[in-house]
Amino acid sequence: MSKLLTVFGATGRQGGSVIRTVLADSSLSSQFKIRGITRDISKPDAKALANKGVEMLSADMTSVNSLVQALAGSHSVFLVTTPTFTENSDQELTQGKNVADAAKKAGVQHLIYSSLLNVTETTGGRLKDVPHFDHKAEVEKYIRAIGVPASFVLPGYFMSNYTSMGMIRRGEDGIFNLAYPVSEDSKFPLIDIDADMGKYVAIALKNQSKPQGTQILAAADYYTPSRILKEFEEVTGNKTRFVKVDNEMYQSFMPGYLGLEMLENHLFIEEPGYYNGRSLQESQELLADAGYKPTTWKDFLEANKAAFA
Repeated sequence: MSKLLTVFGATGRQGGSVIRTVLADSSLSSQFKIRGITRDISKPDAKALANKGVEMLSADMTSVNSLVQALAGSHSVFLVTTPTFTENSDQELTQGKNVADAAKKAGVQHLIYSSLLNVTETTGGRLKDVPHFDHKAEVEKYIRAIGVPASFVLPGYFMSNYTSMGMIRRGEDGIFNLAYPVSEDSKFPLIDIDADMGKYVAIALKNQSKPQGTQILAAADYYTPSRILKEFEEVTGNKTRFVKVDNEMYQSFMPGYLGLEMLENHLFIEEPGYYNGRSLQESQELLADAGYKPTTWKDFLEANKAAFA
């Protein structure tokens, strides 16, 4: 009899990646049937998943009782929480704790949470305005505290930032510029979130006893801005330039509190590091053992050349 895997954010990038990976993997698709949780099951993306055999439900993330009903019968759960990028908002923290409480009440045997490090604690308060990291870390801490069996997947820096957010832009002189408030040697752990998040979650699903309680670092490799641009040139044939900007200028690239949060996010990447200096080797070995390969930056560029045409 198949076990039930419930996936939050089913029509989003991370949840969608999990569902695609499970459906495409014969060993997982034979073990699990999937329930997708999304805000609006009437939308085309939700209907498309339903046509693939995914049971689609909506749930009130502010209500533990609603979430208990949504998780009824679930063996495993993938949870991703959504940041607001606004000052003094505890929405992500509250919703994450609500799902954790519901998972415990529903008797979920394995909760897989998309987590990150606590920037404020890791830097000793030097950087204290990156709540989309801090709140995820606090949810992870809460999950551990209430005793829900869990694994934690920490996604790296999205490769899609360079396309959807236009981080590599063509200048008036035809040269593509990458502007950061950090040095060319800073280490960015890149991940193709759409293609690969599901692979790292699959590690936990395939080896439920091994990674439980551990943190799986989800990134293809550490890439410096110099390497990012070098490989960009090799794949696209376009010339590039790295531009180091000061903190004030970088913060001005984005409006309001978002600018401050993104500035401190990048300063954290430079020092002490996105994963606080941890090696990716163990996670890469787990990925290989599960039968997957990560999407490299060059792979991503080959698939997205049109974005830089």
